[in-house]
Amino acid sequence: MDLLSNLRALLHSPLLRGRLCAWAAAAMLVALGILVRTIPLASFTGVGFDEGLYRNYALSLDHVGLANYPAICALYLEEQKEPDAVTKLPPTRFLYIYCGWIMKRVVFGDAPPAPPKAPGFAKSDPSLVSLHRTSSLFSILLFLVAGVCAWRMLGAVRGLGVLALMACAPIQIHMAQHALIDGFFAFWATLCVWLLWENLRHPNHWGWLAAYGVCLALMVLTKENAFFVFVGLCGLLAVNRWAQFGVVTRRLLLVMVVGALAGLSVLVNLAGGPEVFIAIYRLLVASAEQNIYAIRTGDGPWHRYLVDLMIVSPAVLCLAIGGLFTSVKTSRPLLYLSAFVGFTYLLMCNVRFGMNLRYATIWELPLCALATVQVGEMARPFGKRGPLFYGLILFALCVYSLHQYEVFFVNCNLYELVSEGLLRAVKILK
Repeated sequence: MDLLSNLRALLHSPLLRGRLCAWAAAAMLVALGILVRTIPLASFTGVGFDEGLYRNYALSLDHVGLANYPAICALYLEEQKEPDAVTKLPPTRFLYIYCGWIMKRVVFGDAPPAPPKAPGFAKSDPSLVSLHRTSSLFSILLFLVAGVCAWRMLGAVRGLGVLALMACAPIQIHMAQHALIDGFFAFWATLCVWLLWENLRHPNHWGWLAAYGVCLALMVLTKENAFFVFVGLCGLLAVNRWAQFGVVTRRLLLVMVVGALAGLSVLVNLAGGPEVFIAIYRLLVASAEQNIYAIRTGDGPWHRYLVDLMIVSPAVLCLAIGGLFTSVKTSRPLLYLSAFVGFTYLLMCNVRFGMNLRYATIWELPLCALATVQVGEMARPFGKRGPLFYGLILFALCVYSLHQYEVFFVNCNLYELVSEGLLRAVKILK
């Protein structure tokens, strides 16, 4: 009888009911996030310029094999030295290409490529479909990691709020609907930000240290924007003495250096040596300054990212800015995330002809965290009805975010996130 009584008391306890409700809400949000990323929603069904390049690199890898990857890099240099060569992205964005190739080998095996002019080419070519599925998979992993990170840093209630906003973020859904690298890179960047926090809070824990070192190496193997993220992470360590996020140990510093250098050394070997690697990046920088499309669309003032974010996600951005003034002073996790945005923004807004809203996906977690906490502050004066108000506002924000995705990427057929196209989508420009 005592056992049954205790069991009944446990089942009717507010704590258990709260946990069950939290897990049920998390499951529904995860299902929603996966659904909007895997169902074809985008009205643009062609093949973008970047997607075509990644597909060609995956085909080359399929043809020559991983051991001969330096040959792909050498061919890239030869093609780009031609006077009338079209500027291309470098094959040193290895990890995304490799994961797409692995996906193709697992799902399609030795299936030949589809003819480029065939009807429905984007949905039938094995390499292109595999790259698209890779983007979708890592977009799902990104919002899951962000939710877990927020849960650990801010608590269960706020973690659910961040999970909800991340699941419905329009730019993330856009990344999942196409074979684009930016959502893939944002996953590794966000994971590094979280793992650094865990290492600061749990100094010299070998599990967290090993995970952090591996993720740093994989981030470096993904894209050259890893430099901005790495500098942002170093900035967090530099201000830790005053901000007191946690404990900086020698092992943590060693892991950061070793992890980044390990990724860089692998990348150099894949390129065919230091000379080829340096030549590729010199060519990338030089071509960006001569690329007419980059000149027309990738430049702007320091506040361009803020303007573009205000167009696409105005509600979340406004709430996040509000959170900077109301919550950062009293919350170490929010100060940590905000400082990361500040350090990386300072670098990224000064890249000439290299600004694009796609790169802002690395800031999704901090913005959603600040917005969620600000909603919680708005709900506090409502007392017992505060949780209801909190949930309704978050629900409205999710609906609005999905509406924004529909406006830009369904109704207006956008693919590139250029300011002019965004302004025309919201009918500021006619």
